[in-house]
Amino acid sequence: MPTFDRLAGLPLRVDGYALEDRRQDWQHFTRATTTIHLHGAGEQGLGEDVTYQVEEHDALQAAGAVLDLAGEWTLEAFCEHVGALDLFPATPQTEVSRLYRRWAFESAALDLALRQAGAPLHEVVGRDPVPLTFVNSLRLGEPPTLEPVRVRLERYPTLRLKLDAVSEWTEDMFAWLAQTGAVDSVDLKGMYRGTTVDQPPDPVLYGRVVEWFPEAWIEDPWLNAKTRPILEPHRDRVTWDAPIHALADLDGLPWPPRMVNVKPSRVGSLRELCAMYDACARRGIGMYGGGQGELGVGRGQIQLLAALFHPDAPNDVAPRPYNDAVPPPGLPSSPLDPDPAPIGFRRADDA
Repeated sequence: MPTFDRLAGLPLRVDGYALEDRRQDWQHFTRATTTIHLHGAGEQGLGEDVTYQVEEHDALQAAGAVLDLAGEWTLEAFCEHVGALDLFPATPQTEVSRLYRRWAFESAALDLALRQAGAPLHEVVGRDPVPLTFVNSLRLGEPPTLEPVRVRLERYPTLRLKLDAVSEWTEDMFAWLAQTGAVDSVDLKGMYRGTTVDQPPDPVLYGRVVEWFPEAWIEDPWLNAKTRPILEPHRDRVTWDAPIHALADLDGLPWPPRMVNVKPSRVGSLRELCAMYDACARRGIGMYGGGQGELGVGRGQIQLLAALFHPDAPNDVAPRPYNDAVPPPGLPSSPLDPDPAPIGFRRADDA
């Protein structure tokens, strides 16, 4: 049975919802998210809006709970209803934010429907959660330095890494990183435009990534007349993240993928996400999960999905404290126990 069909008929009663602000100061900006508290029949479902623009969280929270969500639904009908609504008080700065916010409401609805049914996600979809492999995703600062990697590996010698490579990396930095043996994937950020992490296509950078990390996955290159010949012989190692919003996007990539980064918040729709999981499994396309700087329940939710659908991949879903400037001692190592809550769509820590 298709995965979404196992969930679609879950009864869902919604009485209303509330919004919770979350903020954390990071090195170069303030990260804001909004937790959606969807409540009904004495239960509460949670989801997290990971829209990146702080002012769009301000506007959402200032408007309050104005959406018409109350009623008796099936999960399928509620998700269709949410998909037809404009969830933004004003036009968002980027269209992908609409998907982020849609996922927040749909994941909260999934959590609420499961809690009202008294069942956990893994039981309803018929999959056993297993310990999941994770990597710690890092940028190395401006100007770049090896210190973020050094402090992590001193405290957690078995930690695996996903690194955002930039043109400012020197040959010596590449050599040092390569000798650690800790780099599982390298993100070239070539598909981003108009963000703080844009990395223009750089043939020198691409050549060094290919040379120094011969076994690593290479994510989101920008292919042109100069970079395509560098990556063509390594196309089986190329993965995609930013272009993946829907199942149809798998067919629009430069090369048939062996691996893709499936971010639930970037897909937005629960139905589309389930279709992505099913299609990749059917086609033999590997998947790994990716985080979006979650500050609340959203991190545990993507960890749980990774544990169900792609536990053995280099999932960019490390526990949140790994993103601290200096991760504290005592953090869980990979593979991570998924530890699902007895009911709902959450890890037990978030129950």
